[in-house]
Amino acid sequence: MPGTTSSRISRRTALRGAAVAGTAGLGLTACSTGSGGGAAAAPTAPVDLGKADEVPEGGAKLYKDEHVVVSRTKDGGYKAFSTICTHAGCPIAMLKGTELTCNCHGSKFDATTGKVLHAPATEPLEELSVQVEGGKIVADPQK
Repeated sequence: MPGTTSSRISRRTALRGAAVAGTAGLGLTACSTGSGGGAAAAPTAPVDLGKADEVPEGGAKLYKDEHVVVSRTKDGGYKAFSTICTHAGCPIAMLKGTELTCNCHGSKFDATTGKVLHAPATEPLEELSVQVEGGKIVADPQK
């Protein structure tokens, strides 16, 4: 059709658009919480996490399925935090040493204090009550 070249899209332009749309879709998928359709949630009731001596002294242990991280001080005290990122509600699944990293947007948290180490999150992790009973750790959202 003569005179309509401005309304025609080149093959290259169409392929670029498809690539951008696909990349955007991957970004949205990264923010989702999985195939369950519902958002991951912090514990709402006490959770038995297993043997207390599995948490290294001066370190931390991530309990992915329970969405909890427990740290242990050198003097034997324990602290627990929800591992639901305060930025977008993604479950945090990476712990290196005592640093938690959210794989959705890269927020980082200190597993011993819950404090934000790297944005985009600005709020600390929710602290949970933690008890050691009979050699087992029990984390509880009720303080």
